[in-house]
Amino acid sequence: MPVDAEIYKNVLAQFASGVTVVTVQFEDKRHGLTASSFTSVSLDPPLVLVCVAKGLYSHQLIERSGVFAVNILGAEQQEWGIRFADPNVEDRFAGIDCTTAETGSPILSGCLAWADCRLYNAYDGGDHTIFVGEVVAGGASDKAKGPLLYYNRNWQKLKE
Repeated sequence: MPVDAEIYKNVLAQFASGVTVVTVQFEDKRHGLTASSFTSVSLDPPLVLVCVAKGLYSHQLIERSGVFAVNILGAEQQEWGIRFADPNVEDRFAGIDCTTAETGSPILSGCLAWADCRLYNAYDGGDHTIFVGEVVAGGASDKAKGPLLYYNRNWQKLKE
């Protein structure tokens, strides 16, 4: 018998994670979502994974386009994390400068780091899909002020 859903959520809330915004562009549609389920998978080839809920619009666009970018947020970008997590925000990209690299997926200018990915594989993960992407381009900021973290259902910053 599976663990109670509330116990499960409380257990996972104790795992601190970085905050990312996963972005995708397909035809004339671009979208993004806040995700903390991101990790490296392999160095050779360079692979990362993100887990995306199957019911989200971004999920459909990643499946159809075969590409996505992962934007790792810095401590000063909490507002972006909140905005891309809010399903009621119509234009999540409003006022944010974006560039693109190899895949055409939006890269949020000023983020801590980014990885531009081609879909390598996708796995069923219950109500999510585990998208594994091969990193075809990436970059990191030299002006880092530390990462934005999510812990115990709250936004956090490293204390100096």
